[in-house]
Formats: sequence, structure tokens, C-alpha cells
Amino acid sequence: MNRKKVAVALAAAVVFGVLAMVAFAQQSDITQSPSCKYCGMDRQKFDFSRMLIQYDDGTSMGVCSLHCAAVELALNIDKTPTAIKVGDFGTKNLVDAEKASWVLGGTKPGVMTKRGKWAFEKKEDAEAFIKANGGALTSFDDVIKAAYTDMYEDTKMIRDKRKMMKQGHGGMEHKH
Repeated sequence: MNRKKVAVALAAAVVFGVLAMVAFAQQSDITQSPSCKYCGMDRQKFDFSRMLIQYDDGTSMGVCSLHCAAVELALNIDKTPTAIKVGDFGTKNLVDAEKASWVLGGTKPGVMTKRGKWAFEKKEDAEAFIKANGGALTSFDDVIKAAYTDMYEDTKMIRDKRKMMKQGHGGMEHKH
């Protein structure tokens, strides 16, 4: 092999390795927390709404949704988050929740909530979602406030669905 072919092969191997590490890092939060501590939902199934909260004491918590992240943050008021990440609705990659473009409301039911709260890394993806499903473009501060505002009704809805499931009437199916 000549040097040019070796260099191209080496570059390709490096790029592939970096991409593989990124893909692994994106999913390692699911391996570490496969189900949500608060509701038991499968975080792989809900990778488009999952969240990861990292704290200044080195601990972290993976949950299925903004609803359960709000519960986590309320229960751990003495811990300081250093990063809050959320699954991008389209790519499913974890992104910075505070920098994401959020969509509040619309016709698509949310995860663990009646009023959908969806995150997008790119504003144009959020705007395309709004065109298709309605809702309003907003910030993380607004959606976390909405999660707390919706908490009573959402908790009541979850209890009712779980009661129906126990009685054999189906229940908490969420479609992406």
C-alpha cells in the first residue's frame, strides 16, 4: 500500500472510531438507567423524551421525560444540577436541555403528561414540528414551569391509566 492509501484508511478508521464513541456515549445513559426510577418506563423506548440530570456531587439520574425530571429536581432540592440533557425528539441524541428549542402543547400527546413538551437541538426542527403538530416554541424555563403547573393533572391522569391497566383495559401507550 502506498502512503496515501494508508493515510486515507487511517483517517477513515479514526472517523469511524469517533462516531462509534459518540453513539455509545449517547446511549450509555440508557445502559446506566434502563428504566425510569419514578414511573418504571423503558428509557430506550422513550429515547426521544428521556432526560439525564448530572449533579455537582458526581451523581446523575436518568428519567423518561420532563415530567419525571421535574419530580427528580423537586425531590433533590439540595443537589445542584451541573447539566440537564434531553433526548432530541427527532435524532434521539442527548442535547443540552437549557439550549434546546422546546415545543409546548400541540396535538401530539406528551410522555407522562397531557400537554406535550418536546425538545429539539435545532430551532428549524422545532418549527417544522409545530407546523405539523401545533404548539408553541419556547424555552426550557417555560417548559419546566409548565411541567410543575401540569403536575397535579398529569399525576391524576397517570393514576387513572394505571388503574385501568390493572383492571385489564389497556393504558399507557405512547407512540412516537
